[in-house]
Amino acid sequence: MKRVIALLAAMGFVAVPGAIARDNAPCVLFDASYGERLEGSTCEVGLWWASSGWKVSKTRPVPRRRGDAVEIRAAANETEAAQFVVSPQPPGAGLKGFLATSGALTGPGGATIPAEHVDVLRVRYVDIAQRTDNSGVEAPWPDPLPPFQGPIDLAVNENHPFWVRVYVPKDTPLGAYSGAIRLTADGYEAAVPLKVLVYGFELPDRMTCSTAFGFNPSAVWRYQKVADPQQRRDVLDKYWESFRTHRISPYAPALLHGFKVEWVKLAPDEAANRPEADRKLLEEHALTPRFDWTAWDAEMDRVMTKYHFNSFRLGMPGLGGGTFYGRSAHALQGFAGDTPGFKLAFTAYAQAIEAHLREKGWLDEAFVYWFDEPAPRDFPHVLDGFLKLKEAAPGLRRMITDRAADGLIGGPQIWCPVTWKYFHEETLERRKAGDEFWWYVCTGPKAPFPGLFIDHAATDLRAWLWQTWMYDIRGILVWTSNLWTTGTAYPDRPQNPYEDPMAWMSGYGTKKSEKKPWGNGDGRFLYPPEAAADANPPEPILDGPVDSIRWEMLRDGLEDYEYMVILERLLEEKTDHLSALKHRRCERLLEVPKAITSDRRIYTKDPAPIEKHRHRVAKAIEELTALH
Repeated sequence: MKRVIALLAAMGFVAVPGAIARDNAPCVLFDASYGERLEGSTCEVGLWWASSGWKVSKTRPVPRRRGDAVEIRAAANETEAAQFVVSPQPPGAGLKGFLATSGALTGPGGATIPAEHVDVLRVRYVDIAQRTDNSGVEAPWPDPLPPFQGPIDLAVNENHPFWVRVYVPKDTPLGAYSGAIRLTADGYEAAVPLKVLVYGFELPDRMTCSTAFGFNPSAVWRYQKVADPQQRRDVLDKYWESFRTHRISPYAPALLHGFKVEWVKLAPDEAANRPEADRKLLEEHALTPRFDWTAWDAEMDRVMTKYHFNSFRLGMPGLGGGTFYGRSAHALQGFAGDTPGFKLAFTAYAQAIEAHLREKGWLDEAFVYWFDEPAPRDFPHVLDGFLKLKEAAPGLRRMITDRAADGLIGGPQIWCPVTWKYFHEETLERRKAGDEFWWYVCTGPKAPFPGLFIDHAATDLRAWLWQTWMYDIRGILVWTSNLWTTGTAYPDRPQNPYEDPMAWMSGYGTKKSEKKPWGNGDGRFLYPPEAAADANPPEPILDGPVDSIRWEMLRDGLEDYEYMVILERLLEEKTDHLSALKHRRCERLLEVPKAITSDRRIYTKDPAPIEKHRHRVAKAIEELTALH
């Protein structure tokens, strides 16, 4: 048995129970080909580091290759992370009272990255008892990234990863910055050297790639026992801050401050200015919407400015809604969708929304997404709804979570299929017509496609954004970000997402107490605070969310996408200053290397190709920025 373990280790894998996935390929969780041992590593306590793009198993051996420091590279106004690992070795008894404390980083000319911009988070494991698909294994997988709440104990003969996350402030001079993470425990002291290379350019506050992620505030109030209105606003801001720092936009940024609508009778002089057919309807029904935008406008002004969100979902009463499983008919203020009264009321409502958003400068961020994943039998109903909206308010963007199917052409402007249903060649005609393409992931697709699952490679979501660039996709969507429990799987008490990482189906005819798996981590990029994990804290918990490795990978992918946007823009601006050879070299950098991804199914599980190409793009941006 020892020979088998040694052989697998030499091949870059360690043999542990459950290490082989169902397709007989070694699971990426047990890859042992990466990482570097740091100088402070001893036979009693192993100390090493790795890219954030790896998920470190509890049993992976300390690497033999040596390194000098944890290394991070980032532009100004960018956040990047890496991880160091503490591995107490037998015959010791582990480490008691362990703490990791960050310090400031010092760079050229005395410039600094302050200590408050260097976070050290714990990497917590969740036990996968039922794998999502054939690429995973039943084992502890790392995902939640809770903060230190005080000293912790580190068990012997286990890996204990820690997440080092560095934000490089705006206007930070380019160059190499260095510092250290101080480690202390009972009878133990060590330092983890940290080096950050800051590139000579800055990322914008607002990302180019549109993002649209669902969020359920009721889950937060329930788990954290927050009932006071002001406390809810304060806690929600902490969630929005996590969205901001990860470059994600929620469906409803002003969800606690809606606009008010009152349907009122028109004054006689107002009705007199309407066409004769409308006047007769107004005389009979005499209703038109009056809006009070005060609270909504104030909150939207605040959150869009402070958090730099780049999209929001807009409800549109009257269109009903539905999914492939069922739908509701068009109706508004008692009028069926095929009546003149409906048309009059719906047009007044939609036009008022369009005019107000145009006045506020938010028209380009809003999108109407009112029907989800239609089946072909739904196409006539869905197209009819979109055509009603198009006629009433053509400036409102119309989005559907489907391919550009023949039965829907002419309705939506934004097509957002699930990734496995995206076929690039079939999008070309609609692109020429001016339509835009987004795409999404959820419970599907599963392997071999990149997905949002805990028991997939860490590179999945980052590679997804490189595919997004490769296929000229303009936005990404995920149905929700904090699915912590479902009433079907847990009808009597809320699920603890730290103890049960599976997302369980709800709706679609699922019965009470029935457990149908959607996938580990589906719809759950954020965790509740650890003190609220079981939704039964003794008092309100006013903390923000616990981030996840997958949430971090999404941010990295969106920032990678922005690197490509910046390079493309600079290449266009600086064309006259470049030789033909240098121009071609930069153009090639805008092509996604096959080592990162070659199609929707084939992508790297090793973060090194992504990090290598990103560095090359960054150096090209520096070079073009310096041209005058």
